[in-house]
Amino acid sequence: MPYVFDAYGTLFDVHAALARHRTAAGPDADRCSDIWRAKQLEYTWTLTLAGRYVDFWTLTGRALDFALTRVPSVDKALRSKLLDAYLALDAFPDARVALRGLKTRGERTAILSNGAPKMLDAAVKANGLGSDLDAVLSVDAIGIYKPRPEVYAMVTQAFSVAPAAVVFVSSNRWDVMGAAAFGFRTVWVNRYQGPAEYDDAGPPMAMMPDLSGLLSLQL
Repeated sequence: MPYVFDAYGTLFDVHAALARHRTAAGPDADRCSDIWRAKQLEYTWTLTLAGRYVDFWTLTGRALDFALTRVPSVDKALRSKLLDAYLALDAFPDARVALRGLKTRGERTAILSNGAPKMLDAAVKANGLGSDLDAVLSVDAIGIYKPRPEVYAMVTQAFSVAPAAVVFVSSNRWDVMGAAAFGFRTVWVNRYQGPAEYDDAGPPMAMMPDLSGLLSLQL
C-alpha cells in the first residue's frame, strides 16, 4: 500500500526560510512568512481555475515579492537569501521518523507535490530523505495544480493501484479534501490546529497533530 505525502507544510516546514533569517527580517518576520505562503497557494488556485500554468518556483518568487511589498519592514535585500533557504527547507523531525519507519516495514512511499522538480530534489537532498522515498511526483509533469483530480491520478498511474489502495497524508485540509474526493484514504496532519472544514467531500480517515502517529495507524 503506497503512503503518499504532500511536501510543503507536511514534510517540510514552509516557515523555515524566514525563521533562518528572523533576526535580519525583524519583528514582522512571521507575518511576512504567512503572507508569502498564502499568496503562493492563491496563485496556484487562480491560475488553475483560469486554465494557466506557471511553475511553482516562479510563483514562490512572485509570492515573496508580494509579501515583501505588504510587509515593508522586512528588508527586500533579503530576497535572494530567502529563496535560497526555501530550496533547502528543514524537514520536520517527525517526517524523517515516519518515512524511515514505513520503509523499514516494507511500505512504498512517495511525495506528491505542487513543487517544481528542482525544489523537491533540493529539499529531499538537503534533508537526506532520498533513500526513504520510492517516488517524487511533481505537478510540473502535467501542468495542473492540486486539488485537481488529474494530480492525484499521477499516484495511481505511478504505482498501478486503485485510489482506495493509497494512503495520502497532508497538513493542508484543502489537499486532503481533493485526495478524498479522488478516492484516497486520507490522513490530515493538523500541524497548525486548523478547524474542521470540507467535510462535505468526506472527512479524513484520521487526523493527527504530527506524523508520529502514522506508524500505529490502524487501516
